[in-house]
Amino acid sequence: MIRFILNYLGVFFILLSILSFFNIIYSYYFNLYLNINNYFYTFLISGVIGLSSLIIKKSTFKINIYSKIITVILGYFLLPLIISIPFYFSIYNLSFLNCYFESISGFTSTGFTVFENIKHLDQSLIIWRSTSQWIGGIYFLFSILLLIDIFDDSLKKSLTNFISFNYSETFKQSFKIFILYVLLTLFLFISLKLINLRTFDSFNISMTIISSGGFLPVNDIGSIVNTNFKEIVFSFLMLLPFFSLFLFYNILFLKEKSLNFFAEDIYLSIYLLALIVIFFIFFNYDYNFSTILFSLSSSMSNIGISFKNSPSNLWFLFLLIVIIGGSFFSTSSGIRFMKIYFLFRYSLNEILSYSRPNNVYTNKFHLIDTNIEQNDINKYFLSVLIFILSLLTITSLLSIFDTSFEESFKLSVLTLMNTVNSPMYDLNSFDFLELNYYSKLIMIVFMIIGRVELLTILIIIKKFLFKS
Repeated sequence: MIRFILNYLGVFFILLSILSFFNIIYSYYFNLYLNINNYFYTFLISGVIGLSSLIIKKSTFKINIYSKIITVILGYFLLPLIISIPFYFSIYNLSFLNCYFESISGFTSTGFTVFENIKHLDQSLIIWRSTSQWIGGIYFLFSILLLIDIFDDSLKKSLTNFISFNYSETFKQSFKIFILYVLLTLFLFISLKLINLRTFDSFNISMTIISSGGFLPVNDIGSIVNTNFKEIVFSFLMLLPFFSLFLFYNILFLKEKSLNFFAEDIYLSIYLLALIVIFFIFFNYDYNFSTILFSLSSSMSNIGISFKNSPSNLWFLFLLIVIIGGSFFSTSSGIRFMKIYFLFRYSLNEILSYSRPNNVYTNKFHLIDTNIEQNDINKYFLSVLIFILSLLTITSLLSIFDTSFEESFKLSVLTLMNTVNSPMYDLNSFDFLELNYYSKLIMIVFMIIGRVELLTILIIIKKFLFKS
């Protein structure tokens, strides 16, 4: 198991080393020598760990699902330790806990920050914050691939026709994910440049959007997205991580167009259009729909950024949208729309079967070839149950440590859904730097729990508490 952990995490340590090397080049090119030594430390430490893992012989025996889950969770604790090095040795005199909090927030693509004024940060450190989100996003996608055997067939068919992956198929899909992730990041960068954002902002924001992160290169997004046209374009760009990473690939390269590969994205499109119509008709009070659309897109993709004039009175609706989340194979968080939809349809069928026993109701859904099995429905229900229990736990704990109940509830939802605080949730002024020691530790743990699929938490609990 230890050999497998080193092999798997070693790849990301090497990637982290490469990204820190790019930061060194950037710092030299623009004469930003203030924190350059910090990236040398990061480059050397992550490089040595990563290369050492390559020397170790790869695991030849079959790794069970528990080992895979533990490996993924360990990565969320260990990789941010390396990411925190430039924060800790910077000139901003941050404690180790604050640096680790910032690193976990970036790596889990949450976006909570201990920095009060982004304008005062060194540019290379701003890029490093965005980098932590970018690598966290791809780690999340690789982890879903690693744990794909625990998911039901209908969700897996949105990715592949394989029931289980061997090493060759895993490598093929991993390489495909990496290429798609890089290309979509490049697409976002070019699109942001086309709407007249400066290169530095476009680069950082493209890494933020693709990872569903919340770190920004400015204090207020409204200072750079300052026209209705930019707001609308930015809103649709933020929907990119809401849909499946493989959507565009399947459209362009899939020879046999099976609806199984597009089913989830079709349902998500219907859900998106329905919300746009509802918000346009009922919540467009000031006839400034571009701002509403921006907040809506940001919540659906679990990014969470918004303008200062976003309607904070709709915070509960936006939180509900955050909880629902996006596609199974995207960088967005949430319980996932398809799971909630399947649960709703199944429950409705059960009610109708008792009220109208002469009729036959099946659990076969449109666009999907197979019925949803009872075992899968149980998984969905338990995912929702674990979320509710986690929400109650973190809300209670934060309330104990000098945070009001309303703020605790909002922060708990955003923490579990890895979504940044912003004006549309009426939390833009929350100061994470002044948060007490225990609250930060609680949020660190639950940011990781939120990023790891809730079903994996159930499997670990079953393994250690209900041994057969």
